Amino acid sequence: MALLSSDIVLVTQVAVSGNQRAFDELVRRYQSPVRRFFLSQTMGDEQLSDDLAQDTFIKAYTNIASFRGLASFKTWIMRIAYNVFYDYTRSKHQTEDVDAAPQRSGSENSSLKMDLYAALALLKPDERLCITLQLIDGYDIAGIAKITQMKEGTVKSHLSRGKEKLANYLRQNGYD
Repeated sequence: MALLSSDIVLVTQVAVSGNQRAFDELVRRYQSPVRRFFLSQTMGDEQLSDDLAQDTFIKAYTNIASFRGLASFKTWIMRIAYNVFYDYTRSKHQTEDVDAAPQRSGSENSSLKMDLYAALALLKPDERLCITLQLIDGYDIAGIAKITQMKEGTVKSHLSRGKEKLANYLRQNGYD
């Protein structure tokens, strides 16, 4: 609870006086979950994930006065991240039809990560979104519904189908 109230203090300092150090602290607190979200959505494309995360924090900074505290700052920033990714995928589909293979650094080419990204790639975008928000970022169904603005029943359906596809893929590839 202390973190949540300190988030509100930081947001207030940024919104009222443009305190850059306060915003830097918010970035430090939430850059890992935002980047992890994008890495999951882009199947490990680090450069794209970093670019999308940067766009997210720019949008958060320019719109911080609109934060009302009705949800946690983390939920608010993740909603912005979701919108940034949604806008990116919409613009990508308008400019190209073929997905390029994601670029990964040598240190991340472990078999498990490659299998996980391959498994995530099999999911429909909404399934992948719900799966990563729950299993990687730890959101409950209500939190996922808030971020994505889907109905809770829809979130449950995406989670169920996505988990089934992941389990089948991983079983077929030697993971028990």
